Amino acid sequence: MAVLLSWIQSYLMASHAELGRTGAVCPFTKQAAKLDTIRVTLSQAEVSREHDIFLLVRSAFSTLNDIPAQKGMEHFRTVIMGFPAFDGDEGLAALKRIQRAHRTYSLARGRMIGLMHATSEDQGLWNPDFRPLRSPMPVLAIRHMVEQDAPFAALHPALLLAYLARFPLKGTRRLTAHWRGN
Repeated sequence: MAVLLSWIQSYLMASHAELGRTGAVCPFTKQAAKLDTIRVTLSQAEVSREHDIFLLVRSAFSTLNDIPAQKGMEHFRTVIMGFPAFDGDEGLAALKRIQRAHRTYSLARGRMIGLMHATSEDQGLWNPDFRPLRSPMPVLAIRHMVEQDAPFAALHPALLLAYLARFPLKGTRRLTAHWRGN
């Protein structure tokens, strides 16, 4: 747990020279921590318990909804789950299956579910050479979809549809600005 908490604080909530913009790698997480709307858990389950992890992740959506938050700050609720035993090809493949299995469930509820791990090759939004989703252990994070997710929505068709359904007018404006480079 100490490794996961240290990574959240020293990486996600900190600036990074290669990020391509100022501010924290994940400003959302930094604000969630300030508001005490972040919950972190660590599962010691083995890869052979994939179904149990699926159920744990599904229950995290309820946990997310139950996090106390000030009125108007509910969208900062965040759940971060570490899975140290899922390091390696077999474990990452299992977590990717679990993430994919929750994608529709997540998007239908206006939530985002992201996978981070040590070998992630996902590019940064502002610097394509930066790999922002690298973490010291496999991690799944669940949070609310927010209007500022336009750059992510622009990259993924399923997310784009859910984003525009949730933010029809403001989302369209943000996407247009994003595509124009503003």
